[in-house]
Amino acid sequence: MGHPFDCLVIGAGMAGAICARELAERGGKKVLVLERRDHVGGNAYDCFDQAGVLIHRYGPHIFHTNDKRVYDYLSRFTPWLSYQHQVVANIPAENGRMEMPVPFNLVSMRAAFGKEKADSLAKRLIAAYGAEKKVTILELRQNPDPEIAALADYVYEHVFVHYTMKQWGQRPEDIDPNTTARVPVFLSEDCRYFQDTYQGMPKEGYTPMFERMLDHPDITVELNVDAGERLTLADGGVLLDGEPFDGTVIYTGAADELFSCKYGRLPYRTLTFRFETHPVDYWQSHGTVNYTVDQDYTRITEFKYLTGQELPGVTTIMKEYSSAYTGAAGEIPYYSIINEDNNALYAKYKAEADRFPRFHLLGRLAEYKYYNMDAIAARALALCDDLLK
Repeated sequence: MGHPFDCLVIGAGMAGAICARELAERGGKKVLVLERRDHVGGNAYDCFDQAGVLIHRYGPHIFHTNDKRVYDYLSRFTPWLSYQHQVVANIPAENGRMEMPVPFNLVSMRAAFGKEKADSLAKRLIAAYGAEKKVTILELRQNPDPEIAALADYVYEHVFVHYTMKQWGQRPEDIDPNTTARVPVFLSEDCRYFQDTYQGMPKEGYTPMFERMLDHPDITVELNVDAGERLTLADGGVLLDGEPFDGTVIYTGAADELFSCKYGRLPYRTLTFRFETHPVDYWQSHGTVNYTVDQDYTRITEFKYLTGQELPGVTTIMKEYSSAYTGAAGEIPYYSIINEDNNALYAKYKAEADRFPRFHLLGRLAEYKYYNMDAIAARALALCDDLLK
């Protein structure tokens, strides 16, 4: 008695959901999706909290892309709410606190230095580098003008270094100089966090978008299933529920867990979210406020800005704390820690997976990389293009 499915997809996030839909719809395959959580959508999952506020349970997800194929594809499953994300840094100032746009730009410069000095600096910067350009700290530090070099130091101290220490658990001397060097100053009045062509939020939320994507007669979704209990990789073959499975397998979970962490656990950063509901229309000035100098948390998100939800007299905010991932129950690996040693460790797990010819690793966890949502979507579509040739 063979399996009734042609393809097995592990994980119902962006990568898994798109692959399942493509294989079923374009490929005519019968697809089984196994998801460990009690919902679809992966970390982009959103839901209403007890106050009736639409929240992103696993941190803010803002969709933006320059990839028309990805945008058009997702547009099949959701209408969009026009939303241009803006982020400010909230930092201590002489008379309390001040906010300035992030990435640091010409508006930030006026907040930091006052109009006269900022205008003078802006003229010199635009003369040197051109308007609407993103110039790195490294380039600014190499400028012979001491005030321009001092600007780089200001951005490093007030926008970058303390935030990065909190986010990655590092001391300044441990932070990769290449990362520091790439921190930009945007010579523009454009206060948007992203400049992509397509930006917005799924009008009814991410979860309905994923539910529609997975709503196909040839897709079966099983929630609350740990694939490790159903899937066995042994002797060059794949077993599903103890029976040989010779179809395509797309795995979007953690690569080390697939092989019981036999070479050691891949390092990640995890996040803790503290939600607070307040009896006001809005609690802060923007959807995301970064605390780049002080506070234990890295940022506060207020979801009503992101979702456009109209709900007078109540709002929910979320404080975000970063820490080392230990693999303890309930912890979620969010950010892979990319360095030579960790990449070498990942390569061992990749080599194990590569022994199985119809087994594909796809996504942030499976590939041990940082991807934005649109990049994951593009990779999923490209993988299915190859599989359905």
